[in-house]
Amino acid sequence: MPVQPDNDRSPFRVTLLATGGTIEKTYDAHSGQLTLAVPVIQSLIDALDMPDVVVRVERIMAKDSLDMTDADRDEIVEATRAVLAAGDVDAVLLTHGTDPLADTAAALAGALDRPAAPVVLTGAMRPYRVADSDAAQNVAQALMAARLLPPGVYAALHTRVVAGDRVTKDYERLTIAPAR
Repeated sequence: MPVQPDNDRSPFRVTLLATGGTIEKTYDAHSGQLTLAVPVIQSLIDALDMPDVVVRVERIMAKDSLDMTDADRDEIVEATRAVLAAGDVDAVLLTHGTDPLADTAAALAGALDRPAAPVVLTGAMRPYRVADSDAAQNVAQALMAARLLPPGVYAALHTRVVAGDRVTKDYERLTIAPAR
């Protein structure tokens, strides 16, 4: 079925739940390390040309993806439930580290029985603030996916969309793929 153009001029309302991950890392010249000390998601959103999209950013944590725990996933599930329960969004976007993204997507897919709106996870292989970052591309594509997809849980990265209960990280090609 072909996608129909959206001629409605009312704003598409998205809540972006930021959790940290590579997408938000910045270089700290004092320590010589990449850190999550300076939030960058709002500036990334502000740089996108989205005349009829309203994105509300909520930071729920600032975690390196390798440090993500089951308790963190529970917190993400509860934050997502709260946003959906409020009923004032057309989609939920989660920025997330790519290493445990599949685990969080599966937790959301298992916990959210028929969500009222699309829930889309995305991230980046290279931080937003470094050269050749894929962060803005992935966030923009995840927003487009959220606008076109039916309610459910998904991951969107590098022009791919995969159902949340089937996503895995492809370490060879550094992207996401459907689980086999």
